[in-house]
Amino acid sequence: LQDDHDAFYCVVDLHAITVPQDPIQLKSSIREVTAAFIACGIDPKAHIIFNQSQVPEHAELAWVFNCVARLGWLNRMTQFKEKAGKDRENASVGLYAYPALMAADILVYRATHVPVGEDQRQHIEITRDLANRFNTRYGQVFTLPDAYILEEGAKIYDLQEPTKKMSKSSDSASGVIELMDAPEVNAKKIKSAVTDTGREVIFDVENKPGISNLMTIYSVVTQKNIEQIENEFSGKGYGDFKTAVADATVEYLRPMREKALELLKDESELIRILNKGADKARILASKTLKDTYKALGILG
Repeated sequence: LQDDHDAFYCVVDLHAITVPQDPIQLKSSIREVTAAFIACGIDPKAHIIFNQSQVPEHAELAWVFNCVARLGWLNRMTQFKEKAGKDRENASVGLYAYPALMAADILVYRATHVPVGEDQRQHIEITRDLANRFNTRYGQVFTLPDAYILEEGAKIYDLQEPTKKMSKSSDSASGVIELMDAPEVNAKKIKSAVTDTGREVIFDVENKPGISNLMTIYSVVTQKNIEQIENEFSGKGYGDFKTAVADATVEYLRPMREKALELLKDESELIRILNKGADKARILASKTLKDTYKALGILG
């Protein structure tokens, strides 16, 4: 999208602290995500890469949306139910109110398109609800954004629990492919992925969630469609297929990982990129927040 749009890439450290974080690891993760953005092809000279906490308008607008959102809306959010688990009484208020901050991340830049995975569709819907409710009550301030979801690879599942999405907040790292992991580590994870009964490489999400997930990953990294993959591995078993998926995924990630590791050697440059991006982002974000406060009667 960066070739045709003015793009914003946000390292969401405020979202990260909705669950407990080790401060040293969080600081390191912020640098790693920044390096990964650039290594994956995002151009910081042409577009804005910034750290969420460096643009306080995100948090300020999130509070406004906390006051606009209804409890019933937040109670329906499936991601909170999944992340909080059975012990919801001990979940943070931040985790519960996560959708309001995500809406602020989007609406503070009056975004038109939001590239997300399938699991985030509900968050885009509540973002639109918040924008529409505010606009109806106080006047036209916000643009209603659309989700931009790829047809292939819109949702990747955990390698060990193929009915749950692959997530950095997973209970076990063994089901998650990490860009910064050594190639042999990711290869081992894929070869150890949970599969299903039988041995045929056939795409059937309901009856073969494990093998279907691996087929999706293989399709993304090789640009082969599902029919081509089924033909390629016709008569072959899971072992051959998982080896192929592991090899293709490792090679797909290798140049990005190497570039990211190179970028991490110069932490001061990454910080410079984040600071410069935050300065640019605040110009637009502050304008939106000012318009929001004016509409509310707080300013003007």
